[in-house]
Amino acid sequence: MRITPVLAALVLLSGALVAPGTAHARATPAPSGVRARSALLVDDGTSEILWGRRPHERRPIGSLAKLMTAVVVVHEGGLNRRLRVGPRHLAYAHSRHGTVARLRPGDRIRVRDLLHALLLPSGSDAAAVLAEAYGPGHHRFVRKMNRFARAFGMTRTRYSDAAGLPPSPGHSTARDQVVLGRYALGLPELRRIVRKPRHTLRARDGHGRYVWRTTNAMLGDYPGLLGVKSGYTLAAGASFLFAARRHGRTLVGVVLNSSPTVRAARFRDARKLLDWGFRHTR
Repeated sequence: MRITPVLAALVLLSGALVAPGTAHARATPAPSGVRARSALLVDDGTSEILWGRRPHERRPIGSLAKLMTAVVVVHEGGLNRRLRVGPRHLAYAHSRHGTVARLRPGDRIRVRDLLHALLLPSGSDAAAVLAEAYGPGHHRFVRKMNRFARAFGMTRTRYSDAAGLPPSPGHSTARDQVVLGRYALGLPELRRIVRKPRHTLRARDGHGRYVWRTTNAMLGDYPGLLGVKSGYTLAAGASFLFAARRHGRTLVGVVLNSSPTVRAARFRDARKLLDWGFRHTR
């Protein structure tokens, strides 16, 4: 799907964020114990910023970049077409030390299933397959990612890799990632995928059997969690874009670099932010 001026206007409207009200800011204590270098929590219904820490500071985001890869693919369409996995796709992921979905060379897999491989186990090999097909070619695909980012009003984001991997991972901000997360959750195909703890692809003519499990440790553990995407590289640290719904309210947030080494720290931070948001804000 092409980005039209109408689509861009709708995205900017849905992504607009407003500062917290002064009355509730005075009455509400700040969340405690959040370690992330940058963070943001937003009420999706009102677009109100509930709490933030350096939300406009540019940082590498690791595999959070794969959410934009998924958004571009869904907009382009053709989710039932089959793409062939090649050795070059695996080599791309391994050379950059990215997480993989363990795709097998020669398999022909539907795009819809490759999106599961991309978003659940955070398959950098799946990112390579999709970017090559939908660019066509990785460089053209990255240009599409940046075109979408500009249309979405993600003014401090620059994608350089479809999987967010070094040596040129690009950068974004907590604010921009929340804008993207809110938009992605509005796409039914992606909303269904990011809520799944696992996806089983049965063997058939063209490919073998796969079982992909999510890297999102809070799914099935935190009531009301809707997704969305975790990420980690040495440069980005442990990061997590998340959303949850309780009592008719949806909160969307992100933590960037909760720890340079401890991946579970991102989930502890997200839990603290969501608990605080649902308990102390209206």
